[in-house]
Formats: sequence, C-alpha cells, structure tokens
Amino acid sequence: MNFVRGLWADMSVEEHFSVTSEDGGASHVNLSVGFWDSAAEQHQYSIWLPGVGIAAVYGIIIVVGLVGNVALMKTCLLVKSMRTVPNLFLSSLALGDVLLLVTCAPVDASRYLVDQWLFGRVGCKLIPFIQLTSVGVSVFTLTALSADRYKAIVKPLDIHRSSATLGISARAGAIWLLSGTLAVPEAVFSDLHTFTTSHTNETFVTCAPFPHVGALHPRIHSTASFLIFYIIPLLIISVYYCFIARSLVRSSANIPAEGQLHLHKQVKSRKRLAKTVLVFVGLFAVCWLPSHVIYLYRSYHYGQVDTSLGHFVASVCARVLAFTNSCVNPFALYLMSKSFSKHFRKQLLCCSSPGSRLHSQNSGSTNVTTA
Repeated sequence: MNFVRGLWADMSVEEHFSVTSEDGGASHVNLSVGFWDSAAEQHQYSIWLPGVGIAAVYGIIIVVGLVGNVALMKTCLLVKSMRTVPNLFLSSLALGDVLLLVTCAPVDASRYLVDQWLFGRVGCKLIPFIQLTSVGVSVFTLTALSADRYKAIVKPLDIHRSSATLGISARAGAIWLLSGTLAVPEAVFSDLHTFTTSHTNETFVTCAPFPHVGALHPRIHSTASFLIFYIIPLLIISVYYCFIARSLVRSSANIPAEGQLHLHKQVKSRKRLAKTVLVFVGLFAVCWLPSHVIYLYRSYHYGQVDTSLGHFVASVCARVLAFTNSCVNPFALYLMSKSFSKHFRKQLLCCSSPGSRLHSQNSGSTNVTTA
C-alpha cells in the first residue's frame, strides 16, 4: 500500500484523493506491483524498490538545493558589490526554498517508504503551512521582482536609491507575512483523517486538508490555490513584461543613428536583467503547472479515481518537478551572470582566502546587478 498512500502525499497544494476504485483490490495491486504477480515476496520487492528510488531522487534535490541556495544567499548578502535590489529579493526567495527543502521534501519522500503518517497531528498542520508559505514567497517574490524591473526600465527616475535597502526589507517582509497569512487556512483545516479502501475495507490514517466527505471542498481548495498561487501572479507578471518589452523596443528605436556607447550598454543591461527575471518566472511556471493540473483533475473527478500506473508516475513526476524548482534558481543565475558566477564559485567551493574575500567585497566601485 506504500504507493497508494504515497499518492496522498501533500505538496504546497495538497494532492490527494480517495483510494476507492471501480476495479476493487486488484487495481491497487496493479498500481503498486506493475508487472508482477501477487506473490508476497514479489509484492514487497516491487513496492520497496521504487520507493527507495523516489526517495533517492528527493535526496539529490535536497542536497543540491541546499548547497545552491545557501551559496546564493551568502553571495548576495556578504559580497558588498552584490547587494542589489534584485539580489536581495533573490536571497528572500532562496530562504523560502531552503525552508521547503529542509522541512517538506523529506516528509514527502518518507511517504513512499512507510505506510503511515509519521509526524503526528502537529506535523500534519505545520508541514502544509510551511509548504504553502514557501510557494507564496516564491511566486509573490517573482511578482515583486517583475515590478522592480518594470520601475528600473520603464520609470527609472522613480527609484530612490537612498531608501532602497529599507524598502526592499519592508517589501520582502510583507511578502512573507502575506504568504503566511494565506497559508493559515491550510494549517487550520489540515488534520489526520481515517480513510477506508473499497471492497477490501482496509483503513489507514493520513494527513489531508479535509476529510473524504464530498467533492465541493476539494474543488474550492484546488481552484483557489491555482488562482492565488499561480494564475493571478503570472498574469500580473505578464502585464509588467508587456510594458517592459514595449519600453525596451522604444529605447532601442530612439538611440541616435551614430550611436552612443553608454546608451547601447544601458539598453543591453536592461534586456539582460529583464531576461534573468523572466527565466526565473518561466522556471516557476513550468515546474508548478503539472502539480496544479493534476490536483485540479483529481478534485473535479473526485468519485472517479484514476489508479493506473501512468497516473501514479505523472503524480510523482509532478511533485518531484515542483521541488526541483527550489533548487534550480541559483544555477540558472550562475549560467546567466558572469559577476554572480565568479562570487558564487568562491562561496560554493569555500576555497578563497580571507584576503581574497576582502578584495572581492570591495572590487566593484559600483553595484553590479545580476538579476
């Protein structure tokens, strides 16, 4: 039953459904065993081996994500030339990813290895709250970054650098507060519930955001999550980038024919910065879309459960892809920014001497923006 119960594993958006199937107990065996018969030893082997493999993938994501995000935060916060508006926002984004990887990814992985919820009622309320808070921090920070790029490119005269640090801290704090507030209902309604499989009458206890009492609640939950944590922020970001694109096109067209080196560099820099943020937004959209789609599908087909192996594989891939989003940003930034990659390598390898660290912190007479 590991795989069947693994399908109840909660992401930032709770992915779960009834295990009642039209085909009875055999459907559960097909889902868990795949190609084997119902012999006891073969059944145990087929369940345990994929569970270990899935948990190993989670382990790789956690290690890579922690190394990358911690190095990103150290680079952006300790290196003076890297303390720019976008980079401070990225540090807040990285902190949210670290929180998700440390607390929620191991919990999700454990549900493929054991048949029961191991973290008690407190964990059942705390883990979904942390998950949704982290996702909110991610998408709302990306929205704030898009707004910052809009101001820097379309309305550069409105930027007050003297109060930039204080303003960034206030906005980052507001994003965390908003994300935590929106996640409060997740903590309130998530609880340990007992579910019974059909035909076999086997019962088990698992953590879910609502009991299996009807289809209305999951539909409301999935639709609200999709709108608040995906569709609406991405629509706002799209509007910002429409204005950014229009401004960049106009800026390129208005440069004198003979050209000015300073203006050309400025336009090139603006395009690079906007492209960096857009890549981060694209990664979030791609990584989280499958998770939202699967949860919506389950919620709107609550009485018609898909217990096929293909649906299970798609569910696992969606969850893994969502967690992958918490580890790719540092390496995407590494590939797109030469200045960041130089300092990132020093933090990542921990091989620079105190003297070289002091030199790197003061090497730039002006701030180098990397996002």
